[in-house]
Amino acid sequence: MDFPDYPFTGHRLEVRPGIRMHYLDEGPRDGEAIVALHGNPSWSYYWRHLVNGLRDRYRVIVPDHVGMGLSDKPDDDEHALPRYDYTLQSRVDDVATLLSHLGIDGPLTLAVHDWGGMIGFGWALSHAAQVKRLVITNTAAFPMPQGKPMPWQIALGRDYNIGEIVIRGFNAFSGGASYLGVERKMPRDVRRAYVAPYDSWRNRISTVRFMQDIPLSDEDRAWPLVAESGRRLHEFADRPAFLGWGLKDFVFDGDFLEGFRKALPNADVHAFDDAGHYVLEDKHEVLVPAIRAFLDRNPIR
Repeated sequence: MDFPDYPFTGHRLEVRPGIRMHYLDEGPRDGEAIVALHGNPSWSYYWRHLVNGLRDRYRVIVPDHVGMGLSDKPDDDEHALPRYDYTLQSRVDDVATLLSHLGIDGPLTLAVHDWGGMIGFGWALSHAAQVKRLVITNTAAFPMPQGKPMPWQIALGRDYNIGEIVIRGFNAFSGGASYLGVERKMPRDVRRAYVAPYDSWRNRISTVRFMQDIPLSDEDRAWPLVAESGRRLHEFADRPAFLGWGLKDFVFDGDFLEGFRKALPNADVHAFDDAGHYVLEDKHEVLVPAIRAFLDRNPIR
């Protein structure tokens, strides 16, 4: 299937026995490396405008997390072969495997969105020295701010069986996000690209497993990684950081932006009152040149 503005050659890596991860690796091999991590329910398609805007000079690596995008979508039943454990730690390990395979063991820029923030900063806990710049868009790298309620749309998928039925039966999360995640209506072919990988009950497994893995307390499996990331986020305050934020995001709203601003007080902040969760959809014409300028004036030394 052809996807608009996605003229890339994909690659595949067997990150676990029988499980292949799809990823993009665009730009000169000797260019400064940028690792861009998407969230749920998107895929590498979210980053396409940035990849197109940087690949003449920078090496941009964008994986599809297992179960997402064009990667394999294995079951997690205890008897499944191959079987995948849909947890944050699995995602962090997959990123480490991919970067090791590509020989990316030196300085890089970490770009994140949505769950990509928790995955990326989870990986950075043991690779902090490699992270020389940050590009952060509508995400989290710390627990839910105290006293902040979980939006009911997310709680439905996280905590209730009916949520899984709705999400896996009707693609409600991916389909809904393509409408509710933007302030500027997506063209039909772009919306189709966002939802295309999630075309069956089987292929929607990761969209609901991500939601069920959201950590809210120390009883949740992802909590130790996210809590530690939050405790150590200030350690990145000496790195150049770019914050691009859609303030109409009903999940990663201004409270999350404020959390990053406090931890990274010198960050270059671009916040938009007329942009939503998929901020690179609403504002790519502004953000891509701004991110390019940020990278150009803060070269990795």
